[in-house]
Formats: sequence, structure tokens, C-alpha cells
Amino acid sequence: MESNNRLDGIGKLLFEVCMLKRTMRTGFAFLGSGCESTAAHSFSTAFISYVLGEMTPEANTGRMVLMALIHDIPEARTGDANAVQKKYTNRDEERALKDAMKDCFIADNIMEIYREYEKAETKEARLVKDADQLDMFLSLKEQEECGNPNASTWIPFVTRRLQTKEAQALAQSIANTHWASWWMDAFKKNPSWTGGLH
Repeated sequence: MESNNRLDGIGKLLFEVCMLKRTMRTGFAFLGSGCESTAAHSFSTAFISYVLGEMTPEANTGRMVLMALIHDIPEARTGDANAVQKKYTNRDEERALKDAMKDCFIADNIMEIYREYEKAETKEARLVKDADQLDMFLSLKEQEECGNPNASTWIPFVTRRLQTKEAQALAQSIANTHWASWWMDAFKKNPSWTGGLH
């Protein structure tokens, strides 16, 4: 196929981003149950960011969603490190992202948004940081309600990290919702539902 100079490097970047589907988050090993890829986490964080953006009239929701989608791209090269591992390792995630973006026409824009996220000085960045925590809260609540006794001890640490009133309000909504209610409530209203319990 004929080369398009503008797209040089993009194919490699897309394969690298797809590596996040096979890059597992390591905190679940310390929790004792559950598992998740970095890609799954990034998707959830992006959708939570969208919700928080819609709750915040002054926020640039589109920028937040993009910020959430790229915030963990460096993990394709560095892997994920949980709180325990971070005490003993020093990963240069900005350098990893810069190397990933080498020769890509989107590099300047992606690096600018990534640095904004890391500095957490804008409302959008703080909301996305909170979305990152809310994704973990959702996972912990699911694990707690599925019988993991350790999850409840983690939840207060996660919710205390929330910086924005919007995220705190959303956390309260999550706290008041059973993890499986989205389908169980529908089944209770319609016991003949063919997708129900057997």
C-alpha cells in the first residue's frame, strides 16, 4: 500500500494502544479477587468522565473523555503498578508516552492533554482524576457485594481522594446502588423475562 506521510507512526501507536487490552491492573491481586485490563479501566473512566462533564456546565466534556482515554496509555510500556509496587519502583510514564507518540501527527495534542491530567490544575483534570477513583469505587463495591471482605476496608481510602463536589455526589449515588440492580430490578418487575434467573 502507498504510504501516507501524515499517518506514519499511527499504525504502530494503534497496535500499542491495543496492548492495553492485555495489560492487567495489578491492584486486584492485593484485593484477593477480581481482575481488569487497563483498557477496560480506561473505557469506564472515560464514560464516568462524560457523566461528570455533563454534571458540570463549565467543563469541556469532550476534552475530559479524551483525557480519560489517554491517561493510562503509558502502561502499554510500563505496565500497571499498584500502591505497594509504587513504593519500590519509579516509572517514567511521560517518557513512555512521548516515545509512543514519536513520529505521530497527534503527538503535541496528546502530550498537552496528558500533562494537563498529571498536573491536575484544571477543573477538567480534577474531574478525570476523580473519574479514575470512581471506577475503582465501582469495582470495590461489586467485590464487596460479591463477598470479598477486604473491599470494604479499601472503599473509604478511595472515596477520600475525591476532589470535586460532582464526584462526591456521584459516589453517594454509587454507594446507594447495588452493583447488580441494573438487571435484577428489571427481572423482579418481569419474572417471565427470558434472560432471568434459572
